Amino acid sequence: MAFDRGSGGSMSQINVTPLVDVMLVLLVIFMVTAPILQQGVPVDLPQVDVGVLTGNEDQILVSIVRAGEIFVDDNAVEPDLLGRVLLEKAGEDPNAPIFVRADRRLSYGVVMGVMAQIHEAGFRKVGLVTEAGEDALELEELGSPERL
Repeated sequence: MAFDRGSGGSMSQINVTPLVDVMLVLLVIFMVTAPILQQGVPVDLPQVDVGVLTGNEDQILVSIVRAGEIFVDDNAVEPDLLGRVLLEKAGEDPNAPIFVRADRRLSYGVVMGVMAQIHEAGFRKVGLVTEAGEDALELEELGSPERL
């Protein structure tokens, strides 16, 4: 953009090179950090054909990855300390909802062992998290599974 100020005037231009440099750096930063912002521990969940369950903010999420490691929300927990950590997280409230996310390739015994520890800690509201299968949308449109 040039402005002519007559015979003795100066010409001024906006240099956009630094602006482009800053924008490219910001773009690279966002591209690198976007995959890190993934919620929770990555777990390969089993698929089932049921409707979607909505959660609330005060739920506790226990994740079991394929290697057998246990996480409460995003924090790794030793298996023998799971009950104590859950009680601290729930504020000693045994009615706090707990959702268990387990990798589909884990053995049944590992998942049941974790659920037994949760039960021994006094929690009674325990749910298993799965991925929606291909027929889940059809079930959701038809209503509850009892109507089928």
